[in-house]
Amino acid sequence: MIFSFSFKAKSGILSSFKGVRRYPEIAFLSQMSKAKTLKVIDFHIHIGLKEHWHAWVHDYQESSQSEFYKRYEEMINPEKFAKYLKNHNIVKAVILPDICPITTGVVPNEYIFEFCKGQDIYIPFCTVNPSLVTHPEQELKKYIQMGAKGVKLYPPYNHFYPNESRLYPLYERAQEERLSVLIHTGSSVFKGSKLKYADPIHLDDVASDFPDLVLVMAHSGRGLWYDKAFFLSRLHPHLYMEISGLPPKNLLNYFPDMEKNIDKFIYGSDWPAIQTISSNIEAIQKLPLSEESKKKVLYENAARILGL
Repeated sequence: MIFSFSFKAKSGILSSFKGVRRYPEIAFLSQMSKAKTLKVIDFHIHIGLKEHWHAWVHDYQESSQSEFYKRYEEMINPEKFAKYLKNHNIVKAVILPDICPITTGVVPNEYIFEFCKGQDIYIPFCTVNPSLVTHPEQELKKYIQMGAKGVKLYPPYNHFYPNESRLYPLYERAQEERLSVLIHTGSSVFKGSKLKYADPIHLDDVASDFPDLVLVMAHSGRGLWYDKAFFLSRLHPHLYMEISGLPPKNLLNYFPDMEKNIDKFIYGSDWPAIQTISSNIEAIQKLPLSEESKKKVLYENAARILGL
């Protein structure tokens, strides 16, 4: 198919391009070009074997028709999963363990470190369950030596408040090491979780007492506390909102002033609790946000706090 172009000689500006409206191929090529330049950091990916998680976790994840189950052998292969991510414009992925025997199961830290070994796309986080260990800070120190680049805490799954004094040495260590701390806030559907531990207000103490510590609210206070999470993120310079587990089409309903605070929003998928790894990326791209705002949510904000 041949198109004719005419340009203004002095300005170099395209003055007529009759094929734009008549030929949908042009729109397609434009979208392809945009896709090639898209970069995404996924701040919330769970990896594990089927036997790591309780049956009700599988029931929930399978209800989303996740590709994890349709392509299981591929999804638990580090090299093949890395390729899968890259094919969907994900350039870095935070990989999370679970030590939550009451609610979801146990995906050991050691399994995550081994899975991530040799793959530059992966950023392995560790987790510490303060209900199972006497000295959480010592556990974190051990996992840092093993390669942890951040830490995930699960207050509603492991039944503790994130502002408890026993966690303060852990926060101090994370602040010294310049590690991000990702903390579950908001609702959960899993048996055994207790929502009183998931209120973002408890992070006000932590953010005040550790002003240089990067804190990330996983799920942004999902369900009960959207306004509170939004307010706290504006109050504290290093407190961020991660949007995994939230339908992107509803983000502007949950956060009407999202663009006024756009530097604090971070993308996460909560894989494998979604259909495909790119489902929510595509949905975010359709939101009535500026292109610059979308870049911040999908890549730039996470890159900044991860030091990339």
